[in-house]
Amino acid sequence: MENLLTITKNMEENIPVLHLAGRLDGQSESMLIKYAQDEHNAGMRLLLLDLSQLDTLTSAGLRAFHTLYKLFTPREEIEEWKKKHHDEPYKSTYFKLAGTTPEIYYVLNIAGFLHNIPVYADLHEGLLSFKNQPVK
Repeated sequence: MENLLTITKNMEENIPVLHLAGRLDGQSESMLIKYAQDEHNAGMRLLLLDLSQLDTLTSAGLRAFHTLYKLFTPREEIEEWKKKHHDEPYKSTYFKLAGTTPEIYYVLNIAGFLHNIPVYADLHEGLLSFKNQPVK
C-alpha cells in the first residue's frame, strides 16, 4: 500500500503546526517523527498537530504520537508533577492535538491518550491554549 500521509508545516504565532492529511500508519509514522524531530532539533519546544484532515489512525500512528509526546515533554517536568500530584495524570503543555474527527477522537480516547495529550476542537483553540504559557 502506498504512503498516503501528507504533512504540511507552517508557523502560527511562533508555534510550529504540522497539518496531517490521510493515513497515519506503519508506513507513514517515520515521516511524522522525522518532521517533528527536525522542529525539535531546530530549537522548537512546542508542537501542535492539526488532525482535521487525518482519515486513519492506526496503532503505529498512536506510537508516533507517543514518541512525539516524549520528545517534546520534558521528563523532569513529568517527574515533578508525579511527586506533587501522585494519582493525577500529567497533561503536556508542549505537545497538543487539534481538529480531530469523532473517529480519531474515539481511537485516542480508548487508547488512553486523552489523559496526557490535550486535544482541542480546532486549530484556533489549540493555538489559544499556548497563550501565556512559559516556554522552558
